[in-house]
Amino acid sequence: MAEVRKKVIEDTYNTSSIKKKEQKKADEKKSKKQVRKIKKNDNEKKNLFTRFMIFCHGVKSEFKKVHWTSKNDMVKYSVATIIFILFCSLFFYIIDVLFALVQSLLG
Repeated sequence: MAEVRKKVIEDTYNTSSIKKKEQKKADEKKSKKQVRKIKKNDNEKKNLFTRFMIFCHGVKSEFKKVHWTSKNDMVKYSVATIIFILFCSLFFYIIDVLFALVQSLLG
């Protein structure tokens, strides 16, 4: 069997600044979690009507992000769907007639 030797790479760069950045990111994550807990507690304190209004505002903002199709595209998609349904209906009708014909010849 062939031996696999690991190549040892020495760290010639100064990694202390990278470690400091990682520590800052970890601290920011902890603070964000604390802020979320505070916001959650604030939402629990609000009455039902206020929470409903916040929900409605969120729904409205999400509807603005939706990509609505144009009238021309909708007509194209509808026509394509109707043609596909007619094609499938015709295909299965022909198959049914053929099986009925085969059954009448054999029976």
